[in-house]
Amino acid sequence: MKRVSRQHHLRSATVLIVTIWIVLVLASLSIVFGQYVRVEAMAATNQASMTSAEMIANGAIQYAFAMLNQATGSGVSYASNPYEEVPLGDGFFWIMRPNLQDDRHYDFGLADEAAKINLNTASVEMLLKLPSMTAELANSIIDWRDSNQEISTGGAESEYYLLLEHPYYCKDAPLETAEEVLLVKGGDSLLLYGEDYNRNGVLDANENDAQASPPADNSNGKLDSGFFHYVTVYSAEPNVDAQGNPRINVRSNQNQSSVLELLKTVISEDQALLLMPRLRGRYANLIALYYSTGMSYEAFSKVIDKLTLTDDETVSGLVNVNTAPEKVLLCLPGLDQTDVDALIQERTKNSANGSTGYLWVTQALTREKAIGIGSYITGRSFQSAADITAVSGNGRAFCRYYVVIDKTQQPPRVLLRQPLHHLGWSLDPSILENLRNGKKIK
Repeated sequence: MKRVSRQHHLRSATVLIVTIWIVLVLASLSIVFGQYVRVEAMAATNQASMTSAEMIANGAIQYAFAMLNQATGSGVSYASNPYEEVPLGDGFFWIMRPNLQDDRHYDFGLADEAAKINLNTASVEMLLKLPSMTAELANSIIDWRDSNQEISTGGAESEYYLLLEHPYYCKDAPLETAEEVLLVKGGDSLLLYGEDYNRNGVLDANENDAQASPPADNSNGKLDSGFFHYVTVYSAEPNVDAQGNPRINVRSNQNQSSVLELLKTVISEDQALLLMPRLRGRYANLIALYYSTGMSYEAFSKVIDKLTLTDDETVSGLVNVNTAPEKVLLCLPGLDQTDVDALIQERTKNSANGSTGYLWVTQALTREKAIGIGSYITGRSFQSAADITAVSGNGRAFCRYYVVIDKTQQPPRVLLRQPLHHLGWSLDPSILENLRNGKKIK
């Protein structure tokens, strides 16, 4: 009897142990499954957040299109508020541009591509005046973009590039992006971007800590940003007037009657007839023509936009003197700091009066210097850059794109959509933290 009871207890103990193990296994499986479900739910939420951020970025591009269509004058809206913390769907977007006057504060809005030096058209002398530019790189850019095989002093053609560890040919064609200079002899990221590691135009902590974290910097409390923010490859404008009508080429004999009719709208017929012989000369640019005609500033400013000296349908690389920053104006031929200061002062006065165009440079510079820059300047813009950061409402996902928009056609078109997610979050870190904690951004 005792033996049966003992066997019974042993079987019961065995069943209990097996049951405990089964419960433990089931519990473990439940925990693992629960963890799996949790991870999958988080992944789904993150994926939904990423999709939301991407859709918001797409909306930001359409927003930029709308703002450009509303723009007048220089073609770029410089108001900040419409571009900062714009709500869209369940999230927000920002359109940034570098603050070239103050590297401690963010700036928001569209950046004018015509306010920059065009790497495909600028002379080597103009390139050399860019911040951090070297003679080797400037001459190599000329060789990279031209179609001949002549080597500039310090420059390079295919013979140089084919001897590199990873060889390639010299392009001998225009640059397609500013980053292409990294392929050119003498080009490197330090010259192009300087200390502005994430390209936001603001001195971030990691850009002012010497060698503690990338990039290497001099920790002098100032952002040395290279020349990236001052160059473009996109600036071009159609050779039409403000109303979209083809300009009149004053050098063409076939257009003399049209020129006469145009002049008669601002001066008397007798004066116009007297001026006609002067228009047949070979002038470097329209500013030189202005001085030669002897017309008043007020009269010529009414016709300059309708005149041209070329039959080309598009003119590339002109600098918009109404929007160009100081360091870009300094790149124009023959100008020194005193000239640039005078231009900025005159520009401020003209802007206050609602004036556009570029003939106003004759009021700030000597005749010689005004003519000297006349072939390189314009008063309008057709391409703009939008540095877009979009974030989902829960702060779990963000994306960033550098977009260049061209409005020479309607509707506007995107010339470049460059992902910058790899550069990380480019705004105040507290924005993401607050969104993830369910708080207001500020």
